[in-house]
Order: sequence, then structure tokens, then C-alpha cells
Amino acid sequence: MESFLNKLKDITTFIFDVDGVLTDGTIYVSEEGVQSRAFNIKDGYALQLAVKCGYNVCAISGSRSKSAVYRLNGWGIKDVYLGTHTKVEKVKLYFEEKHVLPEKVLYMGDDITDLEGMKLVGLPVCPADAAEEIKAISKYISPVNGGKGCARDIIEKVLKIQNNWLNDKAYSW
Repeated sequence: MESFLNKLKDITTFIFDVDGVLTDGTIYVSEEGVQSRAFNIKDGYALQLAVKCGYNVCAISGSRSKSAVYRLNGWGIKDVYLGTHTKVEKVKLYFEEKHVLPEKVLYMGDDITDLEGMKLVGLPVCPADAAEEIKAISKYISPVNGGKGCARDIIEKVLKIQNNWLNDKAYSW
């Protein structure tokens, strides 16, 4: 646990999968074919706080959901990449664009499409209900399922260890 906590001290960047991490993976489809997802407001609070505190926050998804972009942008997340089926290439590009060192990046994924990208970062983590292959490479498995607060769980840990959790920015929603 000590080495995990030490890694939290160096995190400057968060990468999150959307479906299965920021949502529970359920997609509702109306009779008109419109898709919708449910996001957890506690995850949202932590995500917007991370942005306000100056962390890079990125979402990468194979989905093309415009509603997901709308929700993530509402929390201040501007780096949202949709329709990305080869996430590893997007992760490499993100490192270059943001000039971040891989060892300072936390990636929370839940399924096989996240696997190769997660192998590139310093701190791969996952929700409790992630695929076994993802759990096997993760340095931390949240006790919380995807879409139910797992992003809040890991962001809160990072911000607390870096003394950014309860500060002036925490109260300006």
C-alpha cells in the first residue's frame, strides 16, 4: 500500500474511460434510437475539482455519445476523445499534447479496450467490477463499481495526499 500511496503524490494527469468507469455501462435507448447514460454526481464533483486544481483530466471512449461530451464539458473537462477504439494511440498522443510524463498519469479503465493504454501509465487503476485482465494490471482496485463513484474514490485519494481536497476551490461548484 505504501508504494501505491507514494505514486499518488506524483499524479498530475487523470485519464478515464467513460462507459464502465464514469457510467455503469448501461445504455438506455429510446424508441427513436436516442442513447443516454447516467453519470454519478459524486464523480462529477471530484472531476470538476480536479480540473479547478489544475490537473489534466481526459476522457477517452469508444462511444460517440454527444451527451457524454456535454456532461463532461459541464464539469470543465475539455479533453474528451470519442469514437476511439485504439485508445493506446490516443494516450500516446495525449502525453505529447500535454507534455506529461507517463509516470505522472493515472488511467482508470474497466475493460479490454483500456488494457494497452493502461500499460503505458504510471498508475493504472480500475473499478471493482472491471474485467479480470484489467484488475490483473491495476495498482489499485477501487472498492466501488463503475458509474457508482469509483472516479470520486481515486480522485479524492490523489487530491487528499496532495493537500488539494479541502481548499478554497473545493467550495466553488
